[in-house]
Amino acid sequence: MTEVTLGIAFLAGLVSFLSPCVLPLIPAYLTFLAGTTLKDAQENAPGTRWRIFLSSVCFVIGFSTIFSAIGVLLQSTLSFMAYDLRVWLGYLGGTIIILFGLMLLGIIQIDALQVERRIKVPKTRYAYLTSFLFGAAFAVGWTPCVGAVLGGVLTLAVTLPHAAFPLLLSYSLGLGVPFLLVGLFTAKSTRFISVLSPHLKWLNRVFGAILVILGILVFTGTLNLVANFLPVSNILGR
Repeated sequence: MTEVTLGIAFLAGLVSFLSPCVLPLIPAYLTFLAGTTLKDAQENAPGTRWRIFLSSVCFVIGFSTIFSAIGVLLQSTLSFMAYDLRVWLGYLGGTIIILFGLMLLGIIQIDALQVERRIKVPKTRYAYLTSFLFGAAFAVGWTPCVGAVLGGVLTLAVTLPHAAFPLLLSYSLGLGVPFLLVGLFTAKSTRFISVLSPHLKWLNRVFGAILVILGILVFTGTLNLVANFLPVSNILGR
């Protein structure tokens, strides 16, 4: 079961990266943090590529630190709760995950979750410190097209407290690895992003369906059945 949920968390990180309100802005965002421009990146100005990449590394470390800390907190505080409480937590968590899935599918809207909330971080004299702080702020903010995906992972971590830290670390990897690739290949990634962007809404809908199914499994306490399903077991090398 752990391998399956870790895979879902990694996929959730990738979906968050590919969300319509994040992906198109990433090259410009990373060059801004690095103190350079997209034009410099495309012209391969001396030192620009590595400056952008190191800024992206610090940005990823920033949000990974926050997500990992949340995972450690959940795992340490909820792992020893009574079985009856876990059952009720499964009911509540499963319902919330289903709601997040329905939001991604566009079937329902929750007005309170449609408002963007971000922590404003001032730029410092040190580009890499700024990138780290912006990454941390990204983790604790709320963007509607990312929030439902992250909310589903956080809720899953609450319902599986023994795996909270690896779940959120896996989410960080799914979100962070593509960030690093864009940071390393900024000039080439802009062309790829422009081609991919029109199709991103379908990815959100597919993952929304996955969240609905996951929520049903969590609500019914049958998540372990996924790991025993033959095709999944073969994929995991069992």
